[in-house]
Amino acid sequence: MTGSRDEPDVPEPGSGGFGGAAAPSRTVGEGSVFSSGRYVARRQSAVVDADACPPVLTASAVQQVLDGLSGSAIFLVPRRGADGGVEDFRIAAASPDALDVGGRRGKELVGLGVLETYPSVLGTDLWRGYLGVLTDGVRYEGEPFEYEEVLAGIPRLSRFAVRATPCQGGLIVSWVRLDGDEREQRRLEVMQRLGNMGWANWDLVRDVITWSEQVYDIFARDPSLGPMSLEELPRHVLAEDLPALGDEVRRLLGDGRSIDHTFRVTTPRGEVRHLRIVAEAEADAHGSPVEVHGFFQDLTAVKRTQEQLLERERAALAQQETLTTERALAARLQHALLPLPQQSLRLSGLTVDVAYQPLQQGLNVGGDWYSAIELPDGSALLVVGDVAGHGLDAVATMAQLRFTAKGMAITGTPLATILSRLNTLLWHSADRAYSTATMIMGRYEPTSGILTWVQAGHLPPLLLRDGEARYLPSPHGVLLGATTSPRYDSSAVRLLPGDHLLFFTDGLVEAPGVLLDDGLDRLARTVAELGDGPRPLDAVLEAFVDPPARRDDICVLHVGV
Repeated sequence: MTGSRDEPDVPEPGSGGFGGAAAPSRTVGEGSVFSSGRYVARRQSAVVDADACPPVLTASAVQQVLDGLSGSAIFLVPRRGADGGVEDFRIAAASPDALDVGGRRGKELVGLGVLETYPSVLGTDLWRGYLGVLTDGVRYEGEPFEYEEVLAGIPRLSRFAVRATPCQGGLIVSWVRLDGDEREQRRLEVMQRLGNMGWANWDLVRDVITWSEQVYDIFARDPSLGPMSLEELPRHVLAEDLPALGDEVRRLLGDGRSIDHTFRVTTPRGEVRHLRIVAEAEADAHGSPVEVHGFFQDLTAVKRTQEQLLERERAALAQQETLTTERALAARLQHALLPLPQQSLRLSGLTVDVAYQPLQQGLNVGGDWYSAIELPDGSALLVVGDVAGHGLDAVATMAQLRFTAKGMAITGTPLATILSRLNTLLWHSADRAYSTATMIMGRYEPTSGILTWVQAGHLPPLLLRDGEARYLPSPHGVLLGATTSPRYDSSAVRLLPGDHLLFFTDGLVEAPGVLLDDGLDRLARTVAELGDGPRPLDAVLEAFVDPPARRDDICVLHVGV
């Protein structure tokens, strides 16, 4: 008869009890396998000594007894081979709370073979103990048995205390899993280590203090010295923190209220640590505290992080104040250094519009600049320049160039000479960080309509005439501050009624991944397409400038005849 989980193998009627003669045997089939980290139990046909199997009533009686037991207990029946030797044990009955390493419980265990389900038991002290109990009838209770299981591909070692006693030709086996408490203890130790905290217990009746290992690390205390007494603790607490800690302890022991308090201690190595204590008192029937439970936590790393964040916040506030001061200063300097007209300027028969867009948000001045004034002789001076860099340092250099160029132009100095002297000024500047600049400068004679212009490493002006946009040929000139012996030439063009002229800095045509020549071509096409419409400068900026892609200041001077 093949055994099952619900109905144990029993002998044929009339086969006798546990100690009777052996009955004819049957063929032994293959057992279960242990593979891929799982226990695979199979029912099998086995060679069974019929006289060794309990009668149905006996198996039922054993099951009834086990049903009344708590914990893990099973009734094992031997499976014998043709030679009468024990080949395996089959579980014929199990207590309801019986739980194996595979998670099977109670009746799920009935019908399973020991070696089928737990193959590594073969040859162990436990297996030899089972055979010894069956042979000698003496109870077995050996050393804790270790069994390694593989679940989800992860090996896990379990430890059991196993006891086996003879019963009606079989074995009553009970066990207690020992590693459960050990695992919980390990988990608790890991949690304490990761949280840098440890538990403490004060028995006020017996005056006994107990610390977990982590508390010794928190106080940097040698474990051989034992826990720190309440009398010793104040010697390690910083003097300014001691009164508040004392008040909390008195509240805990007097009123029985739980506490959650931080304080500082000095370790034997002289290190100051920030600690947290959380504790509650357990009182007797009269309300007097008899035991205190709690934990210490090392908050030093957290406090250091908070201090670093506070320091960075202070630095950020200081930086913000500096930026605010710079913005305020820039706003005050704007009108003095670079006045932006509220409407079109009328200069010597020309209409002049200005657009200025600094890269730094909040600062209304930068490295780019312009100048548009009427000179004493009635001519108009038009200038656009670009100083290397941004911010107030570039503004200082820009102011030098702008006012120096304007002053020399008012005195009638030729344009090429003005550039040469500005180059000398930059070359001998004390601050070489912002000592280069580009510049384009033109003088317009209203009586002749001729514009004479010079440039120092700057982009040429764009002329729009009769719907066609073209760049004027550039005279020779290198950027200011690049060499001690530069050469600057001038060029001239006659402007006609209806002409439009753009002076601009490179920020207008530069874009990431775009060649400068391509940017210039695009500007010329855009200006030609827009033609001679109202407010041409606004139209150019709207069609051409992409704020997210900008990398530089923009200054544009539009001149209409």
